[in-house]
Amino acid sequence: MEHFGLWGIIPPLLTIVLAFITKDVIVSLFLGILSGALIVAGGNPGTALMTLTDLVANSLADGWNIRIFLFCALLGGLVGLLTKTGAARAFGIWASSKLKTGTSSQFMTFIFGVLIFIDDYFNSMSVGTVMRPISDKTGVSRAKLAYILDSTAAPVCIIAPISSWVVTVMSIVRDSQGFEQLGMTEFEFFIKAIPYNLYALLALIMVLTIIFIKRDFGPMKASEDLATKGILFNAEKYGPAAGTMEETETSKAKPIDMLFPIILLIVTAVAFFPIVTWLGAIDGETITTIGQAMASMTLGDAFNDTDSSIALWYAVMFTLTATYIYYLARRLLNLKEAGEALRNGIQSMLPALIILTMAWSIGTIIKSPRTEGGLGLGIYLSQMVSEGGFPIQLLPCILFVLSAIISFATGTSWGTFGIMIPIGMPIVTGLATGLGMDVAGLTNAAMISMAAVIGGAVFGDHASPISDTTILSSTGASCPHLEHVATQIPYALFVAVCTFIGFVVGGFVLNPIAAWAAALVVFVWGIIFLPKIMKSR
Repeated sequence: MEHFGLWGIIPPLLTIVLAFITKDVIVSLFLGILSGALIVAGGNPGTALMTLTDLVANSLADGWNIRIFLFCALLGGLVGLLTKTGAARAFGIWASSKLKTGTSSQFMTFIFGVLIFIDDYFNSMSVGTVMRPISDKTGVSRAKLAYILDSTAAPVCIIAPISSWVVTVMSIVRDSQGFEQLGMTEFEFFIKAIPYNLYALLALIMVLTIIFIKRDFGPMKASEDLATKGILFNAEKYGPAAGTMEETETSKAKPIDMLFPIILLIVTAVAFFPIVTWLGAIDGETITTIGQAMASMTLGDAFNDTDSSIALWYAVMFTLTATYIYYLARRLLNLKEAGEALRNGIQSMLPALIILTMAWSIGTIIKSPRTEGGLGLGIYLSQMVSEGGFPIQLLPCILFVLSAIISFATGTSWGTFGIMIPIGMPIVTGLATGLGMDVAGLTNAAMISMAAVIGGAVFGDHASPISDTTILSSTGASCPHLEHVATQIPYALFVAVCTFIGFVVGGFVLNPIAAWAAALVVFVWGIIFLPKIMKSR
């Protein structure tokens, strides 16, 4: 037998339950992995601990995983350099010099949030630092600023091709049982799945709608009404502001100092995607030069067949080296300050890196067949649901709700990715195969189901009071944390309801256009009537 049957559900179930109780996803993931190792070891604790140790070590011994691990770490170092120089603030001062109204300052906050897509922590803090003085002057409530910061953090990072979030999702998807049936690379899967990512895209649409149509409702409307009277946050009801952002000296920093590393990272990553494929095609016999490799395939094939972990690893190395030299040459930092900035940036990524490693480890022990030292849960679930007549049409909305609950309770989307993607992928591929779907149908089913997992996880990260991004957004905006949570949850929940309806419809037709049509109908209805309903109440 290739699986342990229902015993295989214990690690993810235990992880979920402990995450609810402890609110500590790292400890929960560790104990989930340990429970799986105990089952594989037949209850022997010594063998289980050795199995767990080997499992974690082997997850980092994999070439793909270690490159993604180091990419995320060095991305943190790059963020540390950007933060230390004050380049983001200099860019903000330059770009916002003509902002005179609340609408224009809110829109500029949105634009900055979209541009700074490489890391959600850096997004919340740097954009908050830049825009808070401007939003104060234009009469925007701190709650509205915090909402825009939060809504352009996780939702943007999860759809940007170059971010620590995306490479994490790609690495977990790539290693999930059943992904090989799709016949595509993980990067190609990510690109094609973007239209299915209803929650992230609809969250951005919601921000723009609130900015330009001004249909505020609920607690946010109350905060905005106070702001028109000069009261930017409600300390009486929600307590003191979450934090005050100190003004930093930026006389040396210029707007180009922020644009340079971001543009360089994008350009080098795009360039290395086909270059990695061409270099890999050189076999020393039939193809001996990169020119011959380029002539042997189309540019599209070179992009699709690449190893994205290598391309991103090369890109971040080139970008970090060039940025380090550039900042020293510009005398924005000296050697000591640059070293401290790199260390601080990498240290800020440690919790995420630990979660990433644990997610790989629990995914491995869950999906690996019994003959390879795993639980074979994916094999068991795919057999059970394909033979039991489970309706594949309901899978996306169920996965969305489960992922949303887990992420909201734990405050982390990365841990939710690690728990739910290895469970969801074999179920959807098993169901689709059992129903005799062709490759196109199988691909659509997998994309909308994984987009549901991602959307639910991002909603939890977006709305949870204990989410790091939620806390950093309230801090970056200098808004009372409870005020940010209270004003944001109705908006996030409204978008989640629209997304759920979209996944219900999309699950039945396996078409992103139908899913979007259903979601937008509910969205338009809500924008029209919710301000009236909540005002009357």
